[in-house]
Amino acid sequence: MTHSIRNPIVLNSSCCKSASLKLRSKMDKKINIQILFVEVIRFFFIFIMILGVSLVSIHNGNKDAHLTDNTQDVLQNADFQILPDKNSTTSFCGLRSKFRRKKERLFHPFILQAASRHDIDPALIKAIIMAESGYNPNAISKRGAKGLMQLMPSTAEALGVEDVFNPEQNISGGVRYFKRLVNRFDGDVKLALAAYNAGSKIVRHYQGVPPFKSTHYYIKKVFKYYELYKSQMTENMKKI
Repeated sequence: MTHSIRNPIVLNSSCCKSASLKLRSKMDKKINIQILFVEVIRFFFIFIMILGVSLVSIHNGNKDAHLTDNTQDVLQNADFQILPDKNSTTSFCGLRSKFRRKKERLFHPFILQAASRHDIDPALIKAIIMAESGYNPNAISKRGAKGLMQLMPSTAEALGVEDVFNPEQNISGGVRYFKRLVNRFDGDVKLALAAYNAGSKIVRHYQGVPPFKSTHYYIKKVFKYYELYKSQMTENMKKI
């Protein structure tokens, strides 16, 4: 019987190659695991960053919305605020303030004339206009009130206002209507304002200011503007 004799050098070489392949395979697996681990860590880090940015954006958005709601009066009343720097991102408030002051000066003679005719403080009329339309003669509310003093179509017709968007006619009719409300509620300006906002029937029904947040807010806003306009007009008188 013949026996084949294997060369020990060949056997040793095969074993080395096998061991080398196994070692390389293990190293490749280890490297792949390390790479996978690094990628997972990187993905998690990016996810945390995106989540953080999103949360900050949401928080700032809610904060801005909250500030906007709470400072609506201040923004509307920019006439009485210090104008921002030219490089400020809020310079639009200054521009809007200047534009509104021009409109106020334009409508000032109509306000004085109507206020004098009906014996109403012109500063109060200015405050009502500011609260109602922000001095926008073309303003239209969701309920259909129009013009500077936000006259309803039926009210404007009853007052003989032909063109509700005409500043002189709108102010004249609005002041005449407000004077009627003041007389109707025995000179009580607060009740007259409540009636101007919610309707005289509602005020009579509740025998006072109705329990509506919007009406209470409206009255508070008008009185705030009233004090500011009185102060402004007093300062203007001192300069004369």
